[in-house]
Amino acid sequence: MSESADHGHLLACREVTVAFAGLRALNAVSLTLDRAEIIGLIGPNGAGKTTLVNAMSGFASITHGSVWLDGVEISRLSPERRAHRGLARTFQHGRLFGDLSARENVELGAIAVGCSAREARRRTHALLEEVGLLELAASPASELSHGDQQRVSVARAVVAEPAVLLLDEPAAGLPAEGLGELGSLVEHARSVRGAGVVVIDHNVEFVLGLSDRVVVLDHGEVLTEGTPAHVRGHAGVAAAYFGTVGTDEAATRTVPVP
Repeated sequence: MSESADHGHLLACREVTVAFAGLRALNAVSLTLDRAEIIGLIGPNGAGKTTLVNAMSGFASITHGSVWLDGVEISRLSPERRAHRGLARTFQHGRLFGDLSARENVELGAIAVGCSAREARRRTHALLEEVGLLELAASPASELSHGDQQRVSVARAVVAEPAVLLLDEPAAGLPAEGLGELGSLVEHARSVRGAGVVVIDHNVEFVLGLSDRVVVLDHGEVLTEGTPAHVRGHAGVAAAYFGTVGTDEAATRTVPVP
């Protein structure tokens, strides 16, 4: 793929295939993400969602295909080099430093991309205040609830002001009342730098409500993609979540709400 082939796309995966011990976790998956766009990535367990995020961010080796960031192929770059080029991600279980405070964990996200300690403190304070996390700033990460750890993990990625933000299960463990604050974090990333965002989460309603476009994976392949409304009414999506059902039954079902 030449640079002109993805002109205008912030992030592009072209026919990405990932195989483990001969088994294909992803099979020729293509996806594009534009600036200030939020894409939801959904699918049943084992569909390949986290594997795709790992391939984008450098934590999984690509067997075939390529990944491009702002017109430059990054398929062979390390996770650290991708981060310095503007790609940030979170992990399913947060990966916070438990003996550091919430504030210090977030500051590390800015320092990791070259900010001075002073600038990291400034960015962190402003972000935590804006998204309602300032009252937790001094708390050790190990003492936070799982849901608050998830929000701090997202804040650590957002404070770097990345061009691309990949969120893997950010709503895991969050109560319903915390979803709005999480949504504010994502909107902050979009508005501050026009970041493109990819969100994976088992809370399908949260993903559909947040996303401009949704990509559905099943058995390592793209089943369908389109607007949230399109995905809600797609019979194949319902069948993928519910298992094998009759054609008439599948046609009447929408995406399940966890």
